This record gives sequence, structure tokens and C-alpha cells, in this order.
Amino acid sequence: MAGASAALVALAAMCWGLSGGIAGMLIADGWNPLVVSFFRGAIGFVLFFAWLLIRRDYTGLGDSRLWFWSVLAGLGVSGNFAFYFISIAYSGVAVAVTLMYSAPVIVYLVSFALRLEQPSPIKLMAIASVMLGILLLTQVYESGRDGIALPGIATGLLAGLSYAVFIFSFQYAAPRGNPRAVLTIAFAMVALSLVWPAGTDLSLAMLDGKALPSLLLLGVLGSGLSFFFFVIALKHITPTVAAVLAMVEPVTASLFGLLVLDENLTTPQVVGMALILFTVTALVIHSRTRPLKDGG
Repeated sequence: MAGASAALVALAAMCWGLSGGIAGMLIADGWNPLVVSFFRGAIGFVLFFAWLLIRRDYTGLGDSRLWFWSVLAGLGVSGNFAFYFISIAYSGVAVAVTLMYSAPVIVYLVSFALRLEQPSPIKLMAIASVMLGILLLTQVYESGRDGIALPGIATGLLAGLSYAVFIFSFQYAAPRGNPRAVLTIAFAMVALSLVWPAGTDLSLAMLDGKALPSLLLLGVLGSGLSFFFFVIALKHITPTVAAVLAMVEPVTASLFGLLVLDENLTTPQVVGMALILFTVTALVIHSRTRPLKDGG
């Protein structure tokens, strides 16, 4: 069962990676990143709502706390989708997805600044390593030439922080009901929060026969199947293993960007990407396996 669950997590991460590539194609064709984000969330809502109706067991929908945390989880997903796709528009798929996965270390930095957590040598080394990786990946030292635009960097990091909000909220919501109810509410919130920012471009997308299949595929892979696989797998696999296997997403998205979208990465950018992904993976493993008396 553990082996099958690990495969499901890897498959979910691959779907997320492919969804980033599909979004990159749509954005390159001129579609508004917010419209692309809306379709990903709205199609996810339809699929999760159907799943909720099919299984008529206890849902927990009468618990107000489930609603609160599920709505907050939805805002996290909404921010993740929107910021990630905006970052793709500015910096490309490979850079955007790697910046998003640096979020755990950025959270540590914010926690230290707000005195919510005490720094440790390992965490400080991880922060320094990821900061160096971001510097190399975004090439901010090449400002005015080949450096990544500041909005691309900022939205990539915000996408990661938004994802952290989703994970935190989902962990509080799930015990009060079942994942189907939580995801249905969350993705309803995604659609509601993005419908106005997406504006009139939504109707154009629905009438575009060429774009609609890609938008539908984006929603099915990037929301429906991926989150379904991930939630099912979490019942039989540890969070540490799931977090490490989720690194399949940035690898898949980066390869899609390089092979399909003809994105180019310099040697320093490749080094920076590897540094970020290695550091985050090592930090996740360390934080999950360290004794509590060590102070986290």
C-alpha cells in the first residue's frame, strides 16, 4: 500500500508539473494568467462537487470550523494558482515553479523576523543556500540585461507562500469532515475569488474553440486528478515522503518548459535551481525527523 501511495503522490506531482507547462502554453498564446487560473479552479470545483455527491457518507458540512478552514484553504489555492501563473508570464515555467518551491525556507525567514521561531544553524544555512539559489536562478545581478523581472520573482515566492496557507488550512479542516467536502468548498472559493479579476476575458476563453480543450485539460490534470491522487495517497504515506516526492513537480514543469516551450536556462540558473530544490528537500526531511526536544 505504501508503494502504491508513493506512486500516486509522484503521479499527482507530475500532473501539477504538466499543468504548469499547459498554463505556460496558454499564457504564451496571449491568455490572461488570471483567466487560466480561474479555469483551473472552476473545473476542479465541478469535479470535487461531483465526487462529493457520489459518496453520500459523513461530510462534516454542518461544522462551521470546517467551513472557515476550507475557505481559507481555498484562498491559499487561489493565490497559489494566480501568483504562479503570473510568475510564469514574467519568468517562464522553470523559474516560476522553482521559486514557488523555495517557500518553506522563506516561511522560516518570516518567522524569524516576527520572532515566532528561534533560528538554528541548520535553518540559517538553509536560508543562505536558498537565497544564493534564488540569486543564481533569477540572475538579479544581470538587471537591465538578462535578469528576471522583479514581478516574476515576487509572484513566484508569493505562490509558494499561498501554497503554505493551503497546506496549513487543509490540515485543520480535514479532521472536521472529509477531504471531499474540504476540497469542494476550497475550490468553490477559488472560482469565486478569481471570477471578477479574470473579467471579460472569461467569456472570450469559453468561446475560443482552440483554447478550451487546453483549459479543460489544465483543470482535470492540475486540480481534479492531481488533488484526488494526493489526498488518497496521504492516508498511507508519511508527510516527509510525500513532500520529497512532490519535487517531481518542479522537475516535470522545468523539463516541459525546456523541451516544449523552448525556454533556455544558463549554467548559473541550473545550479541555482538544483541548490534550491536540494536544500528544500533536505530541510523537509530534517524538520520531519528531528526530535521535538531539539527545538525544531
